[in-house]
Amino acid sequence: MISMKGKLSLTALLSILLLIAGCSAQNISKTPDAGKNVKNIILFIGDGMGTAHVYAAMTTAEKPLILESFPYTGFSKTYSSDNYVTDSGAGGTAIACGVKTRNGMIGVGPDSAAVTSITEIAYKNGLATGVVSTSSVTHATPASFVAHNAGRGNYEDIAKDFLRGTVDVFIGGGEDHFRKRGDKDDLTVKLKQQGYDVVYNLDDLKKSESRKLAGLLAPGQMTKAADGREGMLPQMVKKAIETLSRDKDGFFMMVEGSMIDWGAHEKSLDYTVEEMIDLDEAVRVAWEFAEKDGQTLIVVTADHETGGLTLVDGSITERKVVPQFIESGSHTGVMVPVFSYGPDAERFSGIHDNTFYLNEFVDILNLKK
Repeated sequence: MISMKGKLSLTALLSILLLIAGCSAQNISKTPDAGKNVKNIILFIGDGMGTAHVYAAMTTAEKPLILESFPYTGFSKTYSSDNYVTDSGAGGTAIACGVKTRNGMIGVGPDSAAVTSITEIAYKNGLATGVVSTSSVTHATPASFVAHNAGRGNYEDIAKDFLRGTVDVFIGGGEDHFRKRGDKDDLTVKLKQQGYDVVYNLDDLKKSESRKLAGLLAPGQMTKAADGREGMLPQMVKKAIETLSRDKDGFFMMVEGSMIDWGAHEKSLDYTVEEMIDLDEAVRVAWEFAEKDGQTLIVVTADHETGGLTLVDGSITERKVVPQFIESGSHTGVMVPVFSYGPDAERFSGIHDNTFYLNEFVDILNLKK
């Protein structure tokens, strides 16, 4: 039984907590973009990025991550239709298409029937669209926004779906899936016929003036940041924004930091953190654009967590952490973080299923399905 004095103390405590919550909400509502309509959405997916991956990068980075300045945070549940632990195909499809599917599938439901992605809906409504990735553009996550296939490994078939023209700008690896194919068909010829400027290196990418741009920057997957790719993803994002923002109706773009996942699979903290910081630098480019633009929503999340990473010790002053990965280094079923900035960013706080994004994006951009 609680005494009268205890009741009064509890009431006072609740009053203080409500006051603090009210003050916090008031401060958050004063973000620069609050109350404005959304014209553009930039979605970042850190493949395999869990909260421990983010905090490891926060602890060890030389400067604060831009993610730390995002005013809203939440969590996303990632299970697929047939497994508590999703893969990137099903995870990407849930985010892109709002549908749970089986592991190994992209852009289709559990029955293998095609489902429509946010990229396709945006394109149909007259918005410019883009997909940027440090993996091959035909890899599971970026492909979920473009292609429809019951097998995520059918890379050459997936490449054909880029000929449908629903993505104005796509940048990443995967040149061989377009040019060195089993059927001897050079898809880049057809892309050029459709008006794409097809480029194969960063210098030519930056020089391009085309509004339709295919940047195939590696034969397969791009190299990891530590092996020469450091700083490329921010430049890829900058070029994509520069190109897509020329559309007066706005744009939707998905950017994947693919190799956070690969570093965690290898149980390498250095690899994981380097890729995490590289993604954050790309987010910073988008944030700088959104700050000036005032009509751009940025959402940063993950398709799943990889490695079961925990931080068992560390030091803020020494900028170091002591990691522990699960023995298999495989995916886990834990919720993943969501960070959001810009107009309507508050809609992404709280806990949501990963199928939640599609309808939110459609509603925010006032699109017709």
